[in-house]
Amino acid sequence: MFAPKYYQIIYLCIVSVYTLYYNSRYITYNLNRRKETLYPTFFLAMLIVAFIGTRPADHLFADMYGYVDQWEVWAQIHYSFSIKVENILFDNLRIFMATIGLSAELFIFLIASIYFSCMAAACRKMFPNDTMLAFLVCLGAFSTFTYATNGIKAGSAASIFLLAIAYRDNLKITIPLALISWGFHHSMVMVVASYIIVLFYNKPKWYFMLWIMSVLFAALHITTFQEIFNSLADEKGQSYLEGQSYGKGFRIDFILYSAMPVLVGYYAIFKKKIQSKAYNIVLCLYLITNSIWMLCMYAEFTNRIAYLSWFQYPIVLIYPFLKEKWGNNQYKIARKVIYAHLAFTIFMEVVYYN
Repeated sequence: MFAPKYYQIIYLCIVSVYTLYYNSRYITYNLNRRKETLYPTFFLAMLIVAFIGTRPADHLFADMYGYVDQWEVWAQIHYSFSIKVENILFDNLRIFMATIGLSAELFIFLIASIYFSCMAAACRKMFPNDTMLAFLVCLGAFSTFTYATNGIKAGSAASIFLLAIAYRDNLKITIPLALISWGFHHSMVMVVASYIIVLFYNKPKWYFMLWIMSVLFAALHITTFQEIFNSLADEKGQSYLEGQSYGKGFRIDFILYSAMPVLVGYYAIFKKKIQSKAYNIVLCLYLITNSIWMLCMYAEFTNRIAYLSWFQYPIVLIYPFLKEKWGNNQYKIARKVIYAHLAFTIFMEVVYYN
């Protein structure tokens, strides 16, 4: 077990080494590529689960520390399944495990397993020929480590939802998975509602227009929609939307970061003329959820609202390069995009925030 302060840098080193190897050697343009073997991705997922899932309880991992600190209190509760908890599946799971004598460490390991295994499974389903590379893009995303170690309720819920998106063509699977993600964290209600809209209507043109209008509303400090969402939210959601003590005003840095999948999507659809309902769904879902964040940009904890679109970021970013066929140079461009994506995360975590 390593000192808590070293976990992020070790994690980034593992992801960087794998990415450098696979991104430089693995991608080749071959229309007849075979389905990739699952073993390398499975091994990496288990390695990351073992590393993150056995981390020490420390104030650096504030969310985790809180669960471990309260574990003995929960263990004294007479358990019965309750619908009066904030997150019906996550909260019942943690209380149940505590009352039957299982350790907090086992619970943390289980949540890490859900987080990374659902992410890997989603990549396998969506990118059977490029599973490892897609998984590495997810691992290298700006928010991935944070929500693996702090904010684990939202992180596990988001990862389950990625799997729901992967099974978007099978309503018997995608709907239960989407509802399970909602049961893990109440904030997913917005994503689930957006997903339903997108399943019925997924013409990118209108979602691009919505995104641009949302940028303008945010720039003009129009908070009307934030007030509407606040009136519809539960008590916890209102605590995110009402105050402005944490928010830092107009977040141009967040917008620039959020814009990358949007620019890739515009290029893929309007320049390369990609016609794909599957890509339309993942892109439109990102556009609508990111637009909702911008309409609530001045809320307290705006970063948590942004995450409801950012967890989709790596999939939307890489999808047209790995899944669609639009030119002999697409993998060369993908290689640069993947390096830039990882470099941004390293810069933000190692340089900007230190």
